[in-house]
Amino acid sequence: MDLITNQFFIGFCLNFILIFIFFKIPLMTKGGWISAGILGTILWGCLSWQGWMSVVIYLIFGSLVTKIGLKFKKERGIAEKRGGRRGPENVWGSAATGLFLAIMIKLNPANVLFFKIGFAASFAAKLADTFGSEIGKRFGKDTYLITSLKKVKRGTEGGISLEGTLSSVLGSIFMTFIMFGLSIISTKSHFVIVVVSGFLATLSESIIGAKFQNKYKLSNEMVNAIQTSIASVFAIFSLIFLSYF
Repeated sequence: MDLITNQFFIGFCLNFILIFIFFKIPLMTKGGWISAGILGTILWGCLSWQGWMSVVIYLIFGSLVTKIGLKFKKERGIAEKRGGRRGPENVWGSAATGLFLAIMIKLNPANVLFFKIGFAASFAAKLADTFGSEIGKRFGKDTYLITSLKKVKRGTEGGISLEGTLSSVLGSIFMTFIMFGLSIISTKSHFVIVVVSGFLATLSESIIGAKFQNKYKLSNEMVNAIQTSIASVFAIFSLIFLSYF
């Protein structure tokens, strides 16, 4: 068994054992756990334990933050479906961009730095979005449509609040710290790029929600994939720009 095959085998075994142990914890649906196992296996094979661990931390905190004020959000009809349990559509909508970049890291090691910063930015953006949305829906005092600053109801697509926006910044910083601690990114400039990319992509996601989501009948998962892609592209081009100047 060669080294590459061995890494994927280790990833499969580890994910199978962990999912078997934690399957009954209400973080995900059955399909969500299966999708997380597939995702985890590929990530371990492409990025070893560091890439795997970064996404496990994202999934844990992304799931936990949806539980904040769940009763309050249910009463107002703005809670995540299934009580915040993640299904396969949530897993792939959030992680498709990062998974693509992880595979590119394995296939094209010459450009590993660019793909790694894009990978980090995609998950910083998604956790920023989750923090902002879930905390904002619970604690945001006033919600405004990002495109017009007109006051709207909590949970409105494209609606933002001061509390939610600050939470988005916190989510992006937190996820970037995880990426930095796991050596997926390694310099202060990379740290800043990832934090900024994650936050700006979250603002972009709100604009998409306000102007295009209902018009083009985009699912939340599609919007998530667009948002994480924006974050990755912005981060990669920012790094290219810095490399020239």
